[in-house]
Amino acid sequence: MKAFLYKYRIFFGVLLVFSAITIGLFYNALKPEKTLPIYNPADVNPELVDSTVQYVSKAHTIADFSFVNQNGKTITQKDYEGKVYVADFFFTTCGSICPKMTKNLAEVQAAIKNNPKVMLLSHTVFPETDSVPVLKEYALKHGVIDSKWNLVTGDKKEIYTMARKSYLAVKLGKPEELYDMVHTENFVLVDQKRRVRGFYDGTKKEDMTRLIEDINFLCAN
Repeated sequence: MKAFLYKYRIFFGVLLVFSAITIGLFYNALKPEKTLPIYNPADVNPELVDSTVQYVSKAHTIADFSFVNQNGKTITQKDYEGKVYVADFFFTTCGSICPKMTKNLAEVQAAIKNNPKVMLLSHTVFPETDSVPVLKEYALKHGVIDSKWNLVTGDKKEIYTMARKSYLAVKLGKPEELYDMVHTENFVLVDQKRRVRGFYDGTKKEDMTRLIEDINFLCAN
């Protein structure tokens, strides 16, 4: 038997390699290719979407914007042009979900800090109290890298409009208070074409793992 195997060792070696390649190709053919959905207002919980756009079912993109960051610099969509980015809504004095969200987003920042294709964008929902100096103090406390992560403030109406008409991610606040908002735990993934590609619970580690995987997927495509 040993003599037989030795005599035909080259044949069996080639057969083994061929079998391994065939099995690998067969597996890859059966394995579903990863995709990410493109979200439009009609696809999202109506509570998170302004009533004027809830009917939109295609071609939704993030609108132009202009806010001021933690360094007093005006930040617009031009700063995010061609980038994959994660957006969220918070306020600096929040003692409930914000600390966990900020910690988790800081970990996302660590994962993407050397990737020039990716940035982060956090909007305060209380611009009346979250001034530039307040945002700067918060940024320093949480290890924000200025070149990767902008904490922005601005006109409350404009922030409200972006939250509910573009990012589809914030609930209405008190009906008697115009442009009042209740921020949610949502992190919103935006692609290079300004399309919404995913929503993630910013308080959950497993969602952060999925978010980082999806960021890398968008960067590779």
